Amino acid sequence: MRPYTLKQINTFIEVAKEKSISKAADNLYVTQPAISMQIKQLEDVFGLPLLEPVGRNIQLTSAGKAFLEQVLTVASELKDLEALMAGHRNLGGGVIYLGIVSTTKYFVPMLLVEFRKLFPGIEVILKIDNRENILSMLARNEVDLVIMGRAPQEMECEAVPFVTNPMAIVSSPSHPFSRRKQLAFKDLEGQEFVVRELGSGTRQAMERLFRENQTELTIAMEMPSNETIKQAVMAGMGMSFLSLRTVRHEMGTGHIALLDIVGLPHVGHWYITHRVQKKLSPAAKAFKEFVIEQGGPRITVWA
Repeated sequence: MRPYTLKQINTFIEVAKEKSISKAADNLYVTQPAISMQIKQLEDVFGLPLLEPVGRNIQLTSAGKAFLEQVLTVASELKDLEALMAGHRNLGGGVIYLGIVSTTKYFVPMLLVEFRKLFPGIEVILKIDNRENILSMLARNEVDLVIMGRAPQEMECEAVPFVTNPMAIVSSPSHPFSRRKQLAFKDLEGQEFVVRELGSGTRQAMERLFRENQTELTIAMEMPSNETIKQAVMAGMGMSFLSLRTVRHEMGTGHIALLDIVGLPHVGHWYITHRVQKKLSPAAKAFKEFVIEQGGPRITVWA
């Protein structure tokens, strides 16, 4: 069998992920004919078609699906190998692929600044998305470590809590409920809420809380970011359920009000997580230890 290259494998992975030659070409900054040539050479090695056209798109053949499953494992192990060797070459260097859920962007940049002061040679590549998409990255081994608000149940992970995550109902200061004390959770029924998108950890926590309190949730609008939601709350569009670490400054200036509801705030935790079978590089281990040991106190001061 003729040899095949890492370039061909990486090209195949990108095409399989995008299900499109043109999108893969854009992502890899090469021409479409170059992508097609790499795929053809790979198919010639095995004497099997790995992709097949479906209308204007493409899909994996049965052989392509089996090949993808194996090469994803190979690619992740090679990435681990590179990180491990970089760490041995220079303990102060290396690359960390860090995935964070979007709510943590209020304090993770501060942690990265402090970490870089200790380890200026370590590069951190940041991926920011909602919980669902970050978990997919973790499952595909596209990230080494993840910071999220609830330990994953979907896969075997090591998750260590490092700081609290208080979550509560907020409104504009002009809302009548902002001046009431000891509201029952049932009082929220019929009130309109501005919520995060499906797949968000904050959205999941909110819906779980409403179910546990047997209260119907009325959604005024769904928005993909906490910043947009905060603006909507301040404008009086509706209430929202947010991590208090994301609205500390707005509450301090009186632009957003924390509602006094019995049983709230709900106090969860932020976790630093990785898959059990993940072999962390020296750089990733250093970052994990930094977050566990210093993350909580630093975040409490900051947010």
